[in-house]
Amino acid sequence: MKYKSVFDIIGPVMIGPSSSHTAGAARIGRVARDLFGREPKWAAISFYGSFAKTYKGHGTDVAIVGGLLDFDTFDDRIKDSLKIAKQRKMKIKFNEEDAITDHPNTVRIAMGDEKDEMELAGISIGGGKIEIIELNGFVLRLSGHHPAILVVHNDRSGVIANVSNVLARHQINIGQMDVSRKEKGKLALMTIEVDQNLEQAVLDEISALPNIVQVSRIAD
Repeated sequence: MKYKSVFDIIGPVMIGPSSSHTAGAARIGRVARDLFGREPKWAAISFYGSFAKTYKGHGTDVAIVGGLLDFDTFDDRIKDSLKIAKQRKMKIKFNEEDAITDHPNTVRIAMGDEKDEMELAGISIGGGKIEIIELNGFVLRLSGHHPAILVVHNDRSGVIANVSNVLARHQINIGQMDVSRKEKGKLALMTIEVDQNLEQAVLDEISALPNIVQVSRIAD
């Protein structure tokens, strides 16, 4: 694992005892909320590996819920996140899973409200760094540390080029791009990390392109 600065090694400013189990967990929860686009009404949170064994002692449970409530890693309210979620009538369920995963700090979050549902899996890789590795069945790699857009689209030729052209016209530099599909010719997911936050007008322009199904944004 390469670190860009000494602050990546020291870890983030945070509430809690562990950058992996607390700060990383809070960031996974917050990315999940960003992708869902609003505060969910319910969440089923499944812990795997080390997370499943130590989540209560290390505050992983309160950190995940704090992220879902849009609390940053250093927000004092994280300590009371379960109480605050109850006050906001967000129903939370925790599961300890026995399945072996590729990474010991893995969590799967199923969440939703009366309008929609979403499921993602994320890992905390140390120093508060995370990766989102799955979204609604699509495999992806999303760090959550850079502005990003996720584009669900029909698997057709020219779609990737069209999206890239829109970003180029607005002088938005692409840092990383991944494309995942479940089946050839069906739906695909484009994950694009960029160097600056995107204006709504850019998202609207991408949404209007042919074969685009849904566009989501993660701000810095």
